[in-house]
Amino acid sequence: MFQTAFQVNAFQNNAFQIVIVPPTPSGLDGHDGFTREEIRRAKAIDKKMRQLQAKRDAEFKADNERRKQLWRDQIDPVVKKQQKRKNKLQSNQEVTVDTPSQLAAIDAYIANLERQKQDLYQAVVVRQAKLRLEEELRVLEVKRQQELDDEEALLALIL
Repeated sequence: MFQTAFQVNAFQNNAFQIVIVPPTPSGLDGHDGFTREEIRRAKAIDKKMRQLQAKRDAEFKADNERRKQLWRDQIDPVVKKQQKRKNKLQSNQEVTVDTPSQLAAIDAYIANLERQKQDLYQAVVVRQAKLRLEEELRVLEVKRQQELDDEEALLALIL
């Protein structure tokens, strides 16, 4: 008897919070509001993001390996001295160049792709809302015309 009244998802946490979840192009059947061009763009963005994620993972591993090697060189200077002895032409000054990590650039590019994807989804949601409002406007206009016709008919009967 009370099974339907006390469901887990019967009440929202915050009644004033309206969350619009944009449709995802996973179904891609054309009935979710996405045009073919938008589906193609979403797939291209997903492909770029997968490639960049793989590149980011490889860069992260290489960056970790460089950092570990730097620590090894600092901790065990004996190996470094032996390498210097082998190479007599090497100067006494060591020039170290702090190469900025490519991770920041890749992360920025991934964030840009995420923003493009969200913009694409938001455009679909806005277009669907616009279509829904236009349909409601058409319905209201038809009702107004019906009421106007009814008023004209009543005036014709009275006169």
